[in-house]
Amino acid sequence: MPLKICILEADDLHPQLQPGFHSFGSMFVKLLGSQQQPAQFAVYNVVRGDYPSETEHFDAFLVTGSKADSFGMDAWIVRLREYLLIRYRAGDVLLGVCFGHQILALVLGGLTERAPQGWGAGVHRYRMLVSSLASHECPPSVNMLISHRDQVTRLPAGARLLASSDFCPNAAFMLEGQVLCFQGHPEFTPEFSRSLLQLRQGIYTPEFYAGSLNSLQQGHDGHRIGGWMLDFVASARRQRT
Repeated sequence: MPLKICILEADDLHPQLQPGFHSFGSMFVKLLGSQQQPAQFAVYNVVRGDYPSETEHFDAFLVTGSKADSFGMDAWIVRLREYLLIRYRAGDVLLGVCFGHQILALVLGGLTERAPQGWGAGVHRYRMLVSSLASHECPPSVNMLISHRDQVTRLPAGARLLASSDFCPNAAFMLEGQVLCFQGHPEFTPEFSRSLLQLRQGIYTPEFYAGSLNSLQQGHDGHRIGGWMLDFVASARRQRT
């Protein structure tokens, strides 16, 4: 039976990016839909107040990235934090990427804030701190596409740190076989990252912009990490049946 994944879309793509890349939700559907593990998806835009009904069942809830701050007080962010805490207390499996990683850490008792390291963009390498994840053997390091300036600076109690770098010490974590989060974007492609960098060029220094663009020539492990995410959900479902 396919996994049922609820994608909580926490942002709208900039209008200039929509023709080529559609939405954050569609990028996740493309990434996760290409994995060996069968899955079905439903996308809800929480910025617009769109949530699944209480009668709908999902094997996991995935929170996407966003340009917003996870610690912000906008009404939709406050509601999302409340909703995620309810889902966690109900025992639902939760996945988070970038903003999703940050907001889940915050909801579960960690700390997320504007990082003194500043912006990170392009391809970034993380040291893997575990030898296996979701029944997969982990390589010593992974490359991920990133775009963020907030970071998780304290993990929730009981969380296991999975990946780290000097720039981003808390780059991925797992909690109780129920929560799996990554700061990087497995759903991004180099083409999307290049378009995003070009759109935001004015906020970066020339040196940072050039370095971030050049980093896109490196490979990235988005497809691998998408597989880990689905297999994590599948493992959680098997343990509950």
